[in-house]
Amino acid sequence: MSAPVPLVRVVRSGLEESVHLGHVAVCDADGRLLARAGDEARQVFIRSCTKPLQAAVSLGAIGEEDLPDREVAVMCASHNAEPVHLGAVRSILDRAGLGPEHLRTPPAFPIDPDEMARAQLRHPLFSDCSGKHAGMLLACVRSGWETASYPRRSHPLQRRVLRAVERATGRNDLRVGVDGCGVPVHGVPLRAVATLYARLGTADRLGDLEPHVARATTAMRAQPYLVGGRGRVDTTVMQTVDGILAKEGAEALVCVSVPDRGLGVAVKVADAGFRACGPAIVEVLRQLDVLDAAQVRSLDPVAHPPVLGGGVRVGQLEPVVTLRRR
Repeated sequence: MSAPVPLVRVVRSGLEESVHLGHVAVCDADGRLLARAGDEARQVFIRSCTKPLQAAVSLGAIGEEDLPDREVAVMCASHNAEPVHLGAVRSILDRAGLGPEHLRTPPAFPIDPDEMARAQLRHPLFSDCSGKHAGMLLACVRSGWETASYPRRSHPLQRRVLRAVERATGRNDLRVGVDGCGVPVHGVPLRAVATLYARLGTADRLGDLEPHVARATTAMRAQPYLVGGRGRVDTTVMQTVDGILAKEGAEALVCVSVPDRGLGVAVKVADAGFRACGPAIVEVLRQLDVLDAAQVRSLDPVAHPPVLGGGVRVGQLEPVVTLRRR
C-alpha cells in the first residue's frame, strides 16, 4: 500500500501554509491501470460519483418514457438547489404522481450561497441528492415497486444498483454502507472507480444497462449546469471541455470520463478537503493531454482558486501532483 502523495499546496502571502495529500488512478475500460499517483488500491466509497450509474438503473426501470435532458441530468446531479434544479426535480415527481414529501432525502439547506440565504428551513427537496431520489421514486412507480422503502438495501431497485456497480467496476467484493442521503453506497479500490468512469464513457461492458448509461451521460453533457450549478467543479469542467464527463462526490472524490480516449480518472483527496479537487483534477487532465492550451487557460480559476486575506486575494491553491505512467 502506497502512502498518499501531495496533490495541491496552499500558498498564503508567499508561504506554503498547507498541503493536501491524496491518490489518483487512471484506467481504461478493461481495468488496466494507465497512470497513478499515491495508492491506486486505496479503498473508497464511490459516493455521489455513482449517480450516473444509479440514474441509468432508474431509467431502465422507468422504461420507454421519454424524459427530457434536464430531468435525466438532475437524476445524476449533486445540485446546488438553484431554481433550475428544483424545477427539474419537481417535474420528475409530477411524472410519478408524487410530491416532495415522498423524498427520503434528509432535510437540507441549498448548497448555493444565495439560495441558502433565501431558504427559511431545511427541506428534503433542497438536498443535493433530491434528483437522484426523485428518479428512484419514478422508477418504483413505473415498475410497481413499493415507494416508501426505496432506500433500503433489500429493495429491488437497490439490488439492481448493486449488480450494476459490480459490473461497472469489475468487482464482486464491494463494501456496502449507507450514503449521506440514506441509500446504499459502495466501497471499492480507487482504480475500480476509474474503471467505472472509463466504462461510463464507452457505455460498453455494461450489459442491458448500456443504452441507459448512454442516455444518462448524454444528458449530463447536454445539461452540465443541472449536474452541479454555479461555481461547481464538475459543471465548469464539462462546460469547458466538449465531450467530457465529470462528477463530484462527497469526501473530496472527483471523477472524469474521457470518452474519445477511453479513459476514466478518479482523484481522492485524503483529508476530504474539497477545495483541492478542482486544482488536482485540472492538473491531472493537463498531464494526460486531455486539455488544449485554451482550455487550460479557461480552467485556470479552477486550477488556482484564490486564498483570501481581508477579502482580497493574497495567495492561491497550486496543483503539485505528478502522475506516474504505467
